[in-house]
Amino acid sequence: MLNMAEGVARLGALAESPVIATLALAFADAGFDLALVGGPVRDALLGRPVNDLDFTTDARPDDILRIVKPVSTAQWDIGRAFGTIGARVRGEQVEITTYRADSYDGVTRKPTVEFGDMIEGDLVRRDFTVNAMALRVPGRTLVDPTGGVEDLVRGVLRTPVDPAISFGDDPLRMLRAARFSSQLEFAVDPATVAAITELRASLGIVSPERIQSELVRLLQTRDPVRGIRLLVDTGLMQEFLPEVPALKLEVDEHHHHKDVYEHSLTVLSQAIELERSRHPESAPDVPLRIAALLHDIGKPATRRLEPGGGVTFHHHDVKGARLARKRLQALRFDTDTTNSVAQLIEQHLRFFGYAEGAWTDSAVRRYVRDAGPELERLHILTRADVTTRNKRKAARLAGAYDDIERRIAELSAQEELDSIRPEIDGNRIQEILGIAPGREVGEAYRWLLDLRLDEGVIGADEAERRLREWWRTR
Repeated sequence: MLNMAEGVARLGALAESPVIATLALAFADAGFDLALVGGPVRDALLGRPVNDLDFTTDARPDDILRIVKPVSTAQWDIGRAFGTIGARVRGEQVEITTYRADSYDGVTRKPTVEFGDMIEGDLVRRDFTVNAMALRVPGRTLVDPTGGVEDLVRGVLRTPVDPAISFGDDPLRMLRAARFSSQLEFAVDPATVAAITELRASLGIVSPERIQSELVRLLQTRDPVRGIRLLVDTGLMQEFLPEVPALKLEVDEHHHHKDVYEHSLTVLSQAIELERSRHPESAPDVPLRIAALLHDIGKPATRRLEPGGGVTFHHHDVKGARLARKRLQALRFDTDTTNSVAQLIEQHLRFFGYAEGAWTDSAVRRYVRDAGPELERLHILTRADVTTRNKRKAARLAGAYDDIERRIAELSAQEELDSIRPEIDGNRIQEILGIAPGREVGEAYRWLLDLRLDEGVIGADEAERRLREWWRTR
């Protein structure tokens, strides 16, 4: 719950910071208004960390650049056409934008950029009332034309104008509602939810890159499940990631199985909890979180109802990896993220064979080799994938994974598992066998790698003896 007195005190302290005080004085001396706007005002009132400083002003871009040059160490004007000038002031990066009064054509989502003269007009065109507040500096006057403070107190997300108009201007705001709902742990106003449901198809005019960016920001929040539920319940998720709502499999009266959608959300929450406990200082691991959300998306396509009431999902790991790769590519995710997610999904079931019976050292080596750089993520995903309410089964699986991690650590110390390779390289293979570069060298290399995985370190001499014997009898 927002304590207004404390919030105002925090906002006042922020206004006294060297960066803001320096800019406030510079713009006042030049005869222009300046106000801290949007997220910094909201977060200061809520007592949350303030990271980015955004300002708005009646000064035009050329005037902004002229004013900030004497008080900054760097400036950039890549956003000049939209009224934005960036600068580094007292070591901090800031952005200053001329009051805007844009209009949209409702088809391409490209605004007709128009500069405004009043801060109130600029604020009304923003996405949500809690982001539509500004603090004039140096006078420290709070400008809140749309009731943002009241919505902060209530913990509600609401658009400054009719949500149909707001989302018609920029449909991406519907996705931002989910992100801010998770980020701030706020409810979404019913009229806003209804508008998202009605206008969800309009997201089609937004570029995949912008959708991907908002999805990533949602997944980076402390509790993305809240926002994901909003996206699924309104139908908006269907427009860009339909594999998630498809997890709501219909269960008939004869064939019972776990709710795959709810299971996936639980796995995501548990993966985030494990991620934080194991790597508390690290940034949110987006590939891990995507893999946790999507790890079972192959189930709808592989679901089979068996006689006697059973349900199977054979090879859903392989199918899911293919679906995930295709979807992430469509959303313009980078290659590294796409490959990581696909690999994690394809391998997320491997461990459960270990739980049924202890693996040989060879099997453990292969597990590590196949996971490669994704091993730590695979540890977390596999542990998070245990959502059974059977305490005995959960304890058994946890114990089994404790054991495999212990064995990996022991073998790693002995054999440097992270860089498993044959004890004879390709050049030496050619010398020993008297063959030229080609398919046969690769075949011999793979045979030696299997030998290394099966038996561990045997020494270069023994590896050479085995290679010669294999070559004679192949």
